[in-house]
Amino acid sequence: MDVPPKPVARQGRVSLWTYFRLFKKDILSAQPAHLYRAWMAEMRTPFFRSYLCNDPDLVDLVLKKRPKDFPKSERIRVGLKPLLGESVFISNGETWARQRRIIDPAFEGGRLRTVFPSMWDCGNAAVERLKPMADGSPVEIEAQTSHLAMDVIFRTLFSVPIDHEIANAAFETFREHQAAHPIANIAAVLPLPKWFPRFHSRKTKETARTIRGLIGQLTQQRAAAIADGTAPDDLATKIMTTPDPETGTVFETEEMIDQVAIFFLAGHETSAAALAWALYLLARYPVWQDKLAEEALAEIDPEKIYFSALSKLRHSRSVFREAMRLYPPVPMYVREATCPEQFRGRKVKPGSQVIISPWHLHRHERLWDRPDEFDPGRFDTPNGKECLRSAYIPFSAGARVCPGSAFAMAEGVLLLSMLVRAYRFEVVKGDDPMPVAHLTVRSANGIRLRLTPRSDDSNKEN
Repeated sequence: MDVPPKPVARQGRVSLWTYFRLFKKDILSAQPAHLYRAWMAEMRTPFFRSYLCNDPDLVDLVLKKRPKDFPKSERIRVGLKPLLGESVFISNGETWARQRRIIDPAFEGGRLRTVFPSMWDCGNAAVERLKPMADGSPVEIEAQTSHLAMDVIFRTLFSVPIDHEIANAAFETFREHQAAHPIANIAAVLPLPKWFPRFHSRKTKETARTIRGLIGQLTQQRAAAIADGTAPDDLATKIMTTPDPETGTVFETEEMIDQVAIFFLAGHETSAAALAWALYLLARYPVWQDKLAEEALAEIDPEKIYFSALSKLRHSRSVFREAMRLYPPVPMYVREATCPEQFRGRKVKPGSQVIISPWHLHRHERLWDRPDEFDPGRFDTPNGKECLRSAYIPFSAGARVCPGSAFAMAEGVLLLSMLVRAYRFEVVKGDDPMPVAHLTVRSANGIRLRLTPRSDDSNKEN
């Protein structure tokens, strides 16, 4: 059976400190193998208890029915706080509610049509940028999708391309911030009191400070443009000028920096990872790549920008959806129980961690048919349709679903089609990527693919 790469799960019990070392190296392989079949698993330590929930009813309870009773875990907030501050991704309570009331209007359905030309321009720019590399030599594709996804962020958010001086500096520094593994922090394991100082590596703090400073420059420039009436109609302008409907207040500069920082993490990093895995899977399974290329050649004209093309890219949507099933960009969502609960007959005390794991849920052996296989056509089957409804959460679900999920799907589908329309992607034999997770699910040693112009295919046929 030909299945794409999957990390080997941990075998047997380990001590808390061994688990922390494994967790710091890779969140995925630190987990035991039985989680791919279990409806729920309990982890007990001298400091806290965790409950990983794969039961769709429990997932529904935590994410959809009673999200206020399961806020974001303070332990995970600790690792991300230097960069994200009090952004909507890690805030809770009224702070989070106010942020969503201001941010959500920027991502309403009609806004996608407004920013779509910027996504289209990013795709064309990426095709041009890849031309010198499309000679059949191995190309580190994660680096390219990371560059492309950041270009989308800056064009849709601030109407500047990534080669803009501030944008490029922020992109390079964010790569350094990722390498510092900020979420692998001892506070993620130990329930330290809030007054206890949080220790982050010097690299984590330095890179976060630099990124926030660069974002601050762009935010201040945009505030000045809004004041004098010259600001473009992009996401930054929309967010910065939208008042909270309940209080009438808008984001202050520091609050806006927090929100832009989350676009770096949830907008850039996740999109880059998903697109890289999708391209790898297409290279590994060329039959699906040919289907997608044929569709893209029929429906996309790079010289024109037309929003209606998006609805016609059905193969691309299926492939991108399947890539996020096998390699969900955010592998785990960590919540905290605020009141006594009972999960599947077990008592859950307040303060316990409640973990929803897209990585395990999307590959659950008792939910999905052939869970480890790549099959974009599965979503047209009864099993795929049911699991899509109850066991597929790459953007989370419920009140805290990613506000930009529709944008992310449009971006992934469009860019995947534009790249495969222009180039044929092939695997490098003997160089399979191995997924690991720190902030997101990436490859341990990058993803190398060979690129050749797709126009060469027609020349060979003639």
